[in-house]
Amino acid sequence: MKRVALLGATGSIGTQALEVIHAHPGLELCAAASGSRPVEGLAPLTQTGGDLTELLERAEPDVVLNAIVGFAGLPATLWTLERGIDLALANKESLVAAGDLALAARERGGGRILPVDSEHSAAFQCLDGAEPGSVHSLVLTASGGPFRHRDLHELESVTPSEALAHPTWRMGPKITIDSATLMNKGLEVIEAHFLFGLPYDRIEVVVHPSSVVHALVRFRDGAALAHVGHPDMRVPISYALTYPERAATPVPPLDLASGLILEFSAPDEGAFPCLALARAAGEAGGTAPCVLNAANEVAVEAFLAGELPFTGIPEVVERTLSAVGTPPAAGLDELVERDAEARRVAGALTREVVH
Repeated sequence: MKRVALLGATGSIGTQALEVIHAHPGLELCAAASGSRPVEGLAPLTQTGGDLTELLERAEPDVVLNAIVGFAGLPATLWTLERGIDLALANKESLVAAGDLALAARERGGGRILPVDSEHSAAFQCLDGAEPGSVHSLVLTASGGPFRHRDLHELESVTPSEALAHPTWRMGPKITIDSATLMNKGLEVIEAHFLFGLPYDRIEVVVHPSSVVHALVRFRDGAALAHVGHPDMRVPISYALTYPERAATPVPPLDLASGLILEFSAPDEGAFPCLALARAAGEAGGTAPCVLNAANEVAVEAFLAGELPFTGIPEVVERTLSAVGTPPAAGLDELVERDAEARRVAGALTREVVH
């Protein structure tokens, strides 16, 4: 029996994870937590808000599924890796904001990172057993969100309700907006860099509207392996929680004879500058990805509240990166300080962009 601690139990990933856990006789939910919504009675140990590492200490899990949204998920990631416990990671901000710290914690504790993001889970599976020197590059696919045919001028009047209408994936509001701006894909580029040890110039993003191909890995002999399946998060969640087993799920296989068309194109970085901003922050290193992530969280929250235009999101992120210093952080405390500084600057810029 594998004991699972589920952090972010009331969100999109969390509710689908509960379905997976309840359907698998080898998985036991030992703890559940959320940021603000009540979870009492969901598991033997529950917690709403507060320091989640205290809950994890009491739960003694075999695997932690970290589906907390944003920077708040970082302490649980570091706690898990330091103790050599398997980490099913759906909180991409842990690696974006603190990739170096997370990898150092993994090195000390010996914990495994099992990616839950569909693209990284796909890449993880395609890379299974591959010699590092045999890998040429990684391709992450993006649906393009609901606005892939709009130009920059047309995006100025986008409303939150329009941006939340994702064409293929069922996700929470923050990640859905990130998908619409392509920031989500930029964050995934940074995450892939830390997960798979690839330089940024060997991580590519292509737009693939049907979201059937989740990632491709190119090899030095000219071959490429692709992970193909329905866009359903229960598949990567199940793979991470039952690894190295591949457990059954209710998700059907693709019907390849149904006229399936695989379409790929380059992203429009002029209309969606967040992708380039994220890549540049990753290449800059230090705490630039942390500042990028903090500014984006502030800007997305302001957009959802109707306080910032859609095109103001990349503007706030870019100006915050220019205003805040980004030297490396020696530890979590310094990273928290840089995150807080970036949020203060982004908050002020948000009001400035509006007015």
